[in-house]
Amino acid sequence: MHLERISDADDERLADYRSLTDVALRRVLEPAGGLYMAESAKVLARALAAGHRPRSVMTAEKWLDDVESLVGDSQTPVYVVPDEVAEQVTGYAVHRGMLAAMHRPALPAMADLLGDARGRRTRVAILEDLVDHTNVGAVFRSAAALGVDAVLVTPRCADPLYRRSVRVSMGTVFQVPWTRIDDWPRGIDELRGLGFHVAGMTLGEGAITLDELVDEEHERLALVLGTEGHGITHRADRLLDRRVTIPMMGGVDSLNVAAASAVAFYATR
Repeated sequence: MHLERISDADDERLADYRSLTDVALRRVLEPAGGLYMAESAKVLARALAAGHRPRSVMTAEKWLDDVESLVGDSQTPVYVVPDEVAEQVTGYAVHRGMLAAMHRPALPAMADLLGDARGRRTRVAILEDLVDHTNVGAVFRSAAALGVDAVLVTPRCADPLYRRSVRVSMGTVFQVPWTRIDDWPRGIDELRGLGFHVAGMTLGEGAITLDELVDEEHERLALVLGTEGHGITHRADRLLDRRVTIPMMGGVDSLNVAAASAVAFYATR
């Protein structure tokens, strides 16, 4: 391995790992700088399996065998630091073995991503303006587990490759094909042109039940999941083919978006 031992938290080689708790900063820096973070051996392994390239790895001495099994045959710099230095650099206790600064892959156009699914039954999920990285990661994990073909995220949706999203998804953000819809909500018309029936999960007027949607047996189905607070935006709602609700009991009006996504993905599998 290309090992470099570092004992100074101010060392410039650790710049990629600095102030990871500053969400606003990372939202700007990571996409613009072509960077995202993979945390833990399992997540890094899934990123590598998806063809993503590490820029460097930061780890402690005791985890070197795990790091070697993943990047030992490459020229990737491996920065070996004491635990206290890692905490000073990142702003939190790094206890999952390693952090890897990864080159961010270019995202495909929506038509290119979905064109691969032509001629077969296809389901995609659309995440409209979700702000919680935990919810984004949880939706991706459910999408992977329940066979959703792709995930589309709107321009204001939280970054699926932010560290918390990646960790909560258990690395499945590298497994499920995804991209951003640059022109939203007009992208709904493009989806419809690709043969998709676009259904929004909502409590809005005129909603049918999830069971009724399943009975319609759409070959190409896009499920829109709205933001945590207000749900689907009015602009998107006007363009939907269907409004769909999960019937509730026990005085509960709705589910968390991540829980609702799992129910919807399972019902439409």
